Amino acid sequence: MSSFKTLDDIGDIRGKRVLVREDLNVPMDGARVTDDTRLRAAAPTIAELADKGAIVLILAHFGRPKGERRADMSLAQVTHALRDVLGREVTFVDDCQGEGAEQMVALLKPGAIAILENTRFHKGEEKNDPALVAAMAKLGDLYVNDAFSAAHRAHASTEGLAHALPAYAGRAMEAELTALEKALGKPEHPVAAVVGGAKVSSKLDVLRHLVAKVDHLIIGGGMANTFLAARGVDVGKSLCEHDLADTASAILDAADAANCTVHLPYDVVVAKEFRADPPTRTVNVHEVAADEMILDVGPAAVEALGDVLKNCRTLVWNGPMGAFETPPFDAATVSLARTAAALTQDGSLVSVAGGGDTVAALNQAGVAGDFSFVSTAGGAFLEWMEGKTLPGVAALER
Repeated sequence: MSSFKTLDDIGDIRGKRVLVREDLNVPMDGARVTDDTRLRAAAPTIAELADKGAIVLILAHFGRPKGERRADMSLAQVTHALRDVLGREVTFVDDCQGEGAEQMVALLKPGAIAILENTRFHKGEEKNDPALVAAMAKLGDLYVNDAFSAAHRAHASTEGLAHALPAYAGRAMEAELTALEKALGKPEHPVAAVVGGAKVSSKLDVLRHLVAKVDHLIIGGGMANTFLAARGVDVGKSLCEHDLADTASAILDAADAANCTVHLPYDVVVAKEFRADPPTRTVNVHEVAADEMILDVGPAAVEALGDVLKNCRTLVWNGPMGAFETPPFDAATVSLARTAAALTQDGSLVSVAGGGDTVAALNQAGVAGDFSFVSTAGGAFLEWMEGKTLPGVAALER
Protein backbone atom coordinates (compact mmCIF):
# COMPACT_ATOMS: atom_id res chain seq x y z
CA MET A 1 0.00 0.00 0.00
CA SER A 2 1.36 3.40 -0.95
CA SER A 3 2.00 6.07 1.64
CA PHE A 4 -0.43 8.46 -0.06
CA LYS A 5 -4.03 8.28 -1.31
CA THR A 6 -4.67 8.03 -5.03
CA LEU A 7 -7.74 8.43 -7.26
CA ASP A 8 -8.56 4.80 -6.40
CA ASP A 9 -9.33 5.92 -2.83
CA ILE A 10 -11.76 8.70 -3.72
CA GLY A 11 -15.11 6.88 -3.98
CA ASP A 12 -18.21 8.43 -5.53
CA ILE A 13 -17.42 11.97 -6.68
CA ARG A 14 -20.37 12.69 -8.99
CA GLY A 15 -21.16 16.42 -8.73
CA LYS A 16 -18.23 17.00 -6.34
CA ARG A 17 -15.91 19.93 -7.12
CA VAL A 18 -12.33 18.72 -7.37
CA LEU A 19 -9.43 21.20 -7.30
CA VAL A 20 -6.68 19.59 -9.37
CA ARG A 21 -3.17 21.09 -9.23
CA GLU A 22 -1.53 20.51 -12.61
CA ASP A 23 1.61 21.82 -14.28
CA LEU A 24 0.42 23.78 -17.33
CA ASN A 25 3.58 25.90 -17.51
CA VAL A 26 4.14 25.12 -21.19
CA PRO A 27 6.48 26.93 -23.60
CA MET A 28 4.66 29.37 -25.90
CA ASP A 29 5.49 31.12 -29.15
CA GLY A 30 3.00 33.97 -29.32
CA ALA A 31 -0.39 32.32 -28.89
CA ARG A 32 0.87 28.84 -29.82
CA VAL A 33 1.95 26.13 -27.37
CA THR A 34 5.24 24.78 -28.79
CA ASP A 35 5.46 21.65 -26.59
CA ASP A 36 2.35 20.06 -25.09
CA THR A 37 4.17 17.33 -23.08
CA ARG A 38 2.90 18.69 -19.77
CA LEU A 39 -0.67 18.96 -21.03
CA ARG A 40 -0.57 15.34 -22.19
CA ALA A 41 0.80 14.31 -18.78
CA ALA A 42 -2.12 16.08 -17.08
CA ALA A 43 -4.80 14.59 -19.36
CA PRO A 44 -5.36 11.16 -17.73
CA THR A 45 -6.22 12.57 -14.29
CA ILE A 46 -8.47 15.32 -15.69
CA ALA A 47 -10.31 12.90 -18.00
CA GLU A 48 -10.76 10.24 -15.31
CA LEU A 49 -12.25 12.72 -12.82
CA ALA A 50 -14.56 14.23 -15.44
CA ASP A 51 -15.69 10.75 -16.57
CA LYS A 52 -16.62 9.99 -12.96
CA GLY A 53 -18.88 13.05 -12.96
CA ALA A 54 -16.71 15.42 -10.97
CA ILE A 55 -16.54 19.15 -11.68
CA VAL A 56 -12.84 19.46 -12.47
CA LEU A 57 -11.25 22.78 -11.49
CA ILE A 58 -7.64 23.00 -12.64
CA LEU A 59 -5.19 25.07 -10.61
CA ALA A 60 -1.83 25.99 -12.12
CA HIS A 61 0.79 28.71 -12.32
CA PHE A 62 2.22 30.21 -15.49
CA GLY A 63 5.51 32.10 -15.56
CA ARG A 64 6.57 34.42 -12.74
CA PRO A 65 4.04 37.27 -12.51
CA LYS A 66 5.09 37.97 -8.87
CA GLY A 67 1.57 38.64 -7.60
CA GLU A 68 0.51 40.94 -10.47
CA ARG A 69 -2.20 40.27 -13.07
CA ARG A 70 -0.44 40.10 -16.46
CA ALA A 71 -2.22 39.32 -19.73
CA ASP A 72 0.90 37.64 -21.15
CA MET A 73 0.86 35.17 -18.22
CA SER A 74 -2.86 34.41 -18.22
CA LEU A 75 -3.79 30.73 -18.37
CA ALA A 76 -6.58 31.71 -20.79
CA GLN A 77 -4.02 31.21 -23.56
CA VAL A 78 -3.51 27.53 -22.62
CA THR A 79 -7.25 26.69 -22.66
CA HIS A 80 -7.41 25.93 -26.42
CA ALA A 81 -4.34 23.68 -26.32
CA LEU A 82 -5.72 21.69 -23.37
CA ARG A 83 -9.06 21.39 -25.18
CA ASP A 84 -7.22 19.90 -28.18
CA VAL A 85 -5.29 17.42 -26.02
CA LEU A 86 -8.38 16.28 -24.09
CA GLY A 87 -10.75 16.36 -27.04
CA ARG A 88 -13.43 17.93 -24.83
CA GLU A 89 -14.74 21.32 -23.79
CA VAL A 90 -12.64 23.35 -21.31
CA THR A 91 -13.99 26.52 -19.69
CA PHE A 92 -11.80 29.35 -18.42
CA VAL A 93 -12.50 31.00 -15.04
CA ASP A 94 -10.72 34.34 -14.64
CA ASP A 95 -9.69 33.91 -10.98
CA CYS A 96 -8.73 31.03 -8.69
CA GLN A 97 -10.53 32.44 -5.64
CA GLY A 98 -13.17 35.00 -4.65
CA GLU A 99 -16.81 35.72 -5.36
CA GLY A 100 -16.55 35.97 -9.15
CA ALA A 101 -14.84 32.58 -9.36
CA GLU A 102 -17.40 31.07 -6.96
CA GLN A 103 -20.28 32.29 -9.16
CA MET A 104 -18.71 30.86 -12.33
CA VAL A 105 -17.93 27.51 -10.68
CA ALA A 106 -21.53 27.28 -9.42
CA LEU A 107 -22.73 27.23 -13.05
CA LEU A 108 -20.62 24.19 -14.01
CA LYS A 109 -22.30 20.80 -14.44
CA PRO A 110 -20.95 17.36 -13.42
CA GLY A 111 -18.24 16.28 -15.88
CA ALA A 112 -17.28 19.88 -16.69
CA ILE A 113 -13.62 20.92 -16.88
CA ALA A 114 -12.39 24.44 -16.12
CA ILE A 115 -8.97 26.09 -15.91
CA LEU A 116 -8.79 28.65 -13.11
CA GLU A 117 -6.61 31.73 -13.60
CA ASN A 118 -2.88 31.69 -12.74
CA THR A 119 -2.43 31.06 -8.99
CA ARG A 120 0.64 33.33 -8.98
CA PHE A 121 -1.48 36.38 -9.81
CA HIS A 122 -1.96 36.38 -6.00
CA LYS A 123 0.97 37.35 -3.76
CA GLY A 124 -0.23 34.79 -1.20
CA GLU A 125 0.42 31.82 -3.52
CA GLU A 126 4.20 31.68 -3.11
CA LYS A 127 3.92 32.63 0.59
CA ASN A 128 1.45 29.77 1.20
CA ASP A 129 -0.83 32.39 2.80
CA PRO A 130 -3.60 30.73 4.89
CA ALA A 131 -6.15 33.36 3.75
CA LEU A 132 -5.54 32.49 0.07
CA VAL A 133 -5.61 28.76 0.87
CA ALA A 134 -9.01 29.22 2.57
CA ALA A 135 -10.35 31.26 -0.36
CA MET A 136 -9.22 28.61 -2.89
CA ALA A 137 -10.56 25.79 -0.73
CA LYS A 138 -14.05 27.36 -0.82
CA LEU A 139 -14.21 26.48 -4.53
CA GLY A 140 -13.70 22.74 -4.01
CA ASP A 141 -14.74 19.67 -2.03
CA LEU A 142 -11.57 17.65 -2.69
CA TYR A 143 -7.98 18.34 -3.69
CA VAL A 144 -5.82 16.35 -6.11
CA ASN A 145 -2.15 17.16 -6.63
CA ASP A 146 -0.92 15.96 -10.01
CA ALA A 147 2.06 18.33 -10.37
CA PHE A 148 5.23 16.65 -9.14
CA SER A 149 7.28 19.30 -10.94
CA ALA A 150 5.93 21.92 -8.50
CA ALA A 151 6.10 19.64 -5.44
CA HIS A 152 9.38 21.12 -4.16
CA ARG A 153 7.57 24.41 -3.52
CA ALA A 154 5.45 24.90 -0.39
CA HIS A 155 2.90 27.17 -2.08
CA ALA A 156 -0.81 27.64 -1.39
CA SER A 157 -1.88 25.54 -4.39
CA THR A 158 0.78 22.81 -3.98
CA GLU A 159 0.96 22.37 -0.20
CA GLY A 160 -1.55 24.49 1.70
CA LEU A 161 -4.65 23.05 0.02
CA ALA A 162 -3.62 19.49 0.90
CA HIS A 163 -4.26 20.38 4.56
CA ALA A 164 -7.51 22.27 3.89
CA LEU A 165 -9.34 19.56 1.88
CA PRO A 166 -9.21 15.74 1.59
CA ALA A 167 -6.07 15.27 -0.54
CA TYR A 168 -5.10 12.71 -3.16
CA ALA A 169 -2.32 12.13 -5.68
CA GLY A 170 -3.30 12.33 -9.35
CA ARG A 171 -2.21 9.67 -11.86
CA ALA A 172 0.91 11.52 -13.07
CA MET A 173 1.99 12.23 -9.47
CA GLU A 174 1.29 8.61 -8.50
CA ALA A 175 3.37 7.28 -11.42
CA GLU A 176 6.22 9.64 -10.55
CA LEU A 177 6.29 8.72 -6.84
CA THR A 178 6.05 4.99 -7.59
CA ALA A 179 8.96 5.23 -10.04
CA LEU A 180 11.10 7.26 -7.65
CA GLU A 181 10.47 4.82 -4.82
CA LYS A 182 11.72 2.01 -7.11
CA ALA A 183 14.77 4.00 -8.13
CA LEU A 184 16.17 5.31 -4.84
CA GLY A 185 13.65 4.61 -2.08
CA LYS A 186 13.80 0.80 -2.11
CA PRO A 187 15.78 -0.01 -5.24
CA GLU A 188 17.07 -3.37 -6.36
CA HIS A 189 20.90 -3.35 -6.14
CA PRO A 190 23.36 -2.90 -7.74
CA VAL A 191 22.27 0.71 -8.40
CA ALA A 192 24.05 3.03 -10.84
CA ALA A 193 23.63 6.78 -11.08
CA VAL A 194 24.67 8.85 -14.10
CA VAL A 195 25.23 12.48 -13.13
CA GLY A 196 26.29 14.92 -15.82
CA GLY A 197 26.00 18.58 -16.65
CA ALA A 198 28.27 21.56 -16.75
CA LYS A 199 29.01 22.33 -13.12
CA VAL A 200 29.76 20.39 -9.96
CA SER A 201 28.56 23.38 -7.92
CA SER A 202 24.93 22.85 -9.03
CA LYS A 203 25.01 19.12 -8.19
CA LEU A 204 27.05 19.03 -4.97
CA ASP A 205 24.15 17.94 -2.78
CA VAL A 206 23.13 15.31 -5.34
CA LEU A 207 26.62 13.81 -5.43
CA ARG A 208 26.96 13.80 -1.64
CA HIS A 209 23.60 12.08 -1.24
CA LEU A 210 24.16 9.52 -4.00
CA VAL A 211 27.53 8.17 -2.88
CA ALA A 212 25.82 6.71 0.19
CA LYS A 213 22.92 5.28 -1.85
CA VAL A 214 24.35 3.83 -5.06
CA ASP A 215 26.94 1.21 -5.98
CA HIS A 216 28.23 2.97 -9.10
CA LEU A 217 28.43 6.73 -9.65
CA ILE A 218 29.11 7.65 -13.28
CA ILE A 219 30.22 11.28 -13.64
CA GLY A 220 30.11 12.97 -17.05
CA GLY A 221 29.74 16.40 -18.62
CA GLY A 222 31.81 19.43 -17.65
CA MET A 223 31.65 18.38 -14.01
CA ALA A 224 33.83 15.33 -14.73
CA ASN A 225 36.68 17.73 -15.57
CA THR A 226 36.60 19.14 -12.04
CA PHE A 227 36.99 15.61 -10.63
CA LEU A 228 39.77 14.78 -13.10
CA ALA A 229 41.59 18.00 -12.12
CA ALA A 230 41.17 17.09 -8.43
CA ARG A 231 42.94 13.82 -9.25
CA GLY A 232 45.84 15.73 -10.81
CA VAL A 233 44.86 15.48 -14.47
CA ASP A 234 45.69 18.54 -16.60
CA VAL A 235 42.39 19.33 -18.37
CA GLY A 236 43.76 22.12 -20.60
CA LYS A 237 41.17 24.76 -21.54
CA SER A 238 38.24 22.57 -20.46
CA LEU A 239 35.32 23.94 -18.44
CA CYS A 240 36.47 23.21 -14.89
CA GLU A 241 35.78 24.56 -11.38
CA HIS A 242 39.34 24.47 -10.07
CA ASP A 243 38.27 26.11 -6.79
CA LEU A 244 36.18 22.99 -6.02
CA ALA A 245 39.09 20.54 -6.14
CA ASP A 246 38.96 19.92 -2.37
CA THR A 247 35.20 19.39 -2.47
CA ALA A 248 35.56 16.92 -5.35
CA SER A 249 38.27 15.05 -3.44
CA ALA A 250 36.04 14.87 -0.35
CA ILE A 251 33.21 13.37 -2.45
CA LEU A 252 35.62 10.77 -3.87
CA ASP A 253 36.76 9.90 -0.32
CA ALA A 254 33.16 9.59 0.86
CA ALA A 255 32.44 7.26 -2.07
CA ASP A 256 35.41 5.08 -1.11
CA ALA A 257 34.18 4.89 2.46
CA ALA A 258 30.69 3.89 1.27
CA ASN A 259 31.96 1.24 -1.20
CA CYS A 260 30.60 3.27 -4.10
CA THR A 261 32.70 3.01 -7.28
CA VAL A 262 33.10 6.37 -9.03
CA HIS A 263 33.57 6.16 -12.80
CA LEU A 264 35.41 9.06 -14.44
CA PRO A 265 36.23 9.06 -18.16
CA TYR A 266 39.67 7.72 -19.09
CA ASP A 267 39.44 8.55 -22.77
CA VAL A 268 37.88 11.79 -23.95
CA VAL A 269 37.00 13.70 -27.12
CA VAL A 270 38.80 17.06 -27.31
CA ALA A 271 38.76 20.08 -29.63
CA LYS A 272 40.49 23.46 -29.73
CA GLU A 273 37.24 25.35 -30.21
CA PHE A 274 33.69 24.76 -29.07
CA ARG A 275 31.43 24.72 -32.14
CA ALA A 276 29.58 22.20 -34.28
CA ASP A 277 31.83 19.64 -36.02
CA PRO A 278 35.30 21.13 -35.36
CA PRO A 279 38.46 19.02 -35.82
CA THR A 280 38.56 16.62 -32.81
CA ARG A 281 40.90 14.07 -31.26
CA THR A 282 40.08 11.12 -29.03
CA VAL A 283 42.81 10.85 -26.40
CA ASN A 284 43.63 9.40 -23.00
CA VAL A 285 42.78 11.96 -20.27
CA HIS A 286 46.49 12.38 -19.57
CA GLU A 287 47.12 13.52 -23.14
CA VAL A 288 44.90 16.63 -23.27
CA ALA A 289 46.95 19.53 -24.70
CA ALA A 290 47.04 22.94 -23.01
CA ASP A 291 45.00 24.54 -25.82
CA GLU A 292 42.35 21.78 -25.98
CA MET A 293 39.05 21.29 -24.17
CA ILE A 294 37.29 18.06 -23.20
CA LEU A 295 33.81 18.06 -24.78
CA ASP A 296 32.68 14.43 -24.53
CA VAL A 297 33.50 11.05 -23.02
CA GLY A 298 35.46 8.77 -25.37
CA PRO A 299 34.20 5.52 -26.93
CA ALA A 300 36.34 3.15 -24.82
CA ALA A 301 35.02 4.63 -21.57
CA VAL A 302 31.43 4.55 -22.88
CA GLU A 303 31.78 0.87 -23.75
CA ALA A 304 33.11 0.13 -20.26
CA LEU A 305 30.22 2.11 -18.72
CA GLY A 306 27.78 0.06 -20.80
CA ASP A 307 29.29 -3.06 -19.20
CA VAL A 308 28.76 -1.51 -15.75
CA LEU A 309 25.06 -1.00 -16.54
CA LYS A 310 24.76 -4.63 -17.70
CA ASN A 311 25.62 -5.69 -14.14
CA CYS A 312 23.20 -3.25 -12.48
CA ARG A 313 19.50 -3.64 -11.72
CA THR A 314 18.60 0.04 -11.24
CA LEU A 315 19.70 3.27 -12.94
CA VAL A 316 19.03 6.90 -12.05
CA TRP A 317 20.10 9.43 -14.71
CA ASN A 318 20.40 13.20 -14.48
CA GLY A 319 22.46 15.23 -16.94
CA PRO A 320 24.28 14.58 -20.23
CA MET A 321 27.74 12.99 -20.61
CA GLY A 322 29.07 15.67 -22.96
CA ALA A 323 28.15 18.94 -24.70
CA PHE A 324 25.28 17.02 -26.34
CA GLU A 325 23.57 20.02 -28.01
CA THR A 326 26.59 20.42 -30.31
CA PRO A 327 27.55 17.52 -32.63
CA PRO A 328 29.62 15.37 -32.49
CA PHE A 329 29.70 15.80 -28.69
CA ASP A 330 26.39 13.98 -28.23
CA ALA A 331 27.95 10.59 -29.07
CA ALA A 332 28.63 9.38 -25.50
CA THR A 333 25.21 10.45 -24.18
CA VAL A 334 23.37 8.84 -27.11
CA SER A 335 25.39 5.62 -26.94
CA LEU A 336 25.03 5.10 -23.18
CA ALA A 337 21.34 6.05 -23.28
CA ARG A 338 20.72 3.46 -26.00
CA THR A 339 22.49 0.79 -23.93
CA ALA A 340 20.36 1.68 -20.88
CA ALA A 341 17.20 1.62 -23.01
CA ALA A 342 18.02 -1.80 -24.46
CA LEU A 343 18.68 -3.24 -20.97
CA THR A 344 15.39 -1.74 -19.77
CA GLN A 345 13.49 -3.29 -22.67
CA ASP A 346 15.13 -6.67 -21.89
CA GLY A 347 13.72 -6.40 -18.37
CA SER A 348 17.11 -6.43 -16.64
CA LEU A 349 17.22 -2.73 -15.63
CA VAL A 350 14.81 -0.28 -13.99
CA SER A 351 15.78 3.12 -15.45
CA VAL A 352 14.57 6.46 -14.15
CA ALA A 353 15.73 9.74 -15.70
CA GLY A 354 14.83 13.35 -15.05
CA GLY A 355 15.69 17.01 -15.59
CA GLY A 356 15.24 19.22 -18.64
CA ASP A 357 18.61 18.59 -20.31
CA THR A 358 18.29 14.89 -19.67
CA VAL A 359 14.87 14.64 -21.30
CA ALA A 360 16.19 16.57 -24.33
CA ALA A 361 19.22 14.27 -24.56
CA LEU A 362 17.11 11.08 -24.34
CA ASN A 363 14.74 12.44 -27.00
CA GLN A 364 17.75 13.13 -29.19
CA ALA A 365 18.89 9.53 -28.70
CA GLY A 366 15.35 8.42 -29.58
CA VAL A 367 14.98 6.38 -26.38
CA ALA A 368 12.91 8.51 -23.96
CA GLY A 369 10.02 6.06 -24.44
CA ASP A 370 12.22 3.04 -23.65
CA PHE A 371 13.26 4.06 -20.13
CA SER A 372 11.11 2.79 -17.24
CA PHE A 373 10.25 6.36 -16.33
CA VAL A 374 11.26 9.81 -17.53
CA SER A 375 10.43 12.71 -15.24
CA THR A 376 9.81 16.09 -16.84
CA ALA A 377 10.39 17.80 -13.49
CA GLY A 378 13.61 19.83 -13.22
CA GLY A 379 14.03 21.34 -9.76
CA ALA A 380 11.80 18.80 -8.00
CA PHE A 381 13.67 15.86 -9.53
CA LEU A 382 17.00 17.36 -8.49
CA GLU A 383 15.82 17.97 -4.91
CA TRP A 384 14.53 14.40 -4.78
CA MET A 385 17.98 13.20 -5.93
CA GLU A 386 19.47 15.31 -3.12
CA GLY A 387 17.38 13.36 -0.62
CA LYS A 388 15.27 16.37 0.34
CA THR A 389 11.67 16.18 1.51
CA LEU A 390 9.34 17.69 -1.10
CA PRO A 391 6.60 19.69 0.68
CA GLY A 392 3.94 18.97 -1.96
CA VAL A 393 4.56 15.23 -1.58
CA ALA A 394 4.87 15.25 2.21
CA ALA A 395 1.46 17.01 2.43
CA LEU A 396 -0.18 14.07 0.60
CA GLU A 397 1.13 11.39 2.93
CA ARG A 398 -1.54 9.56 4.91
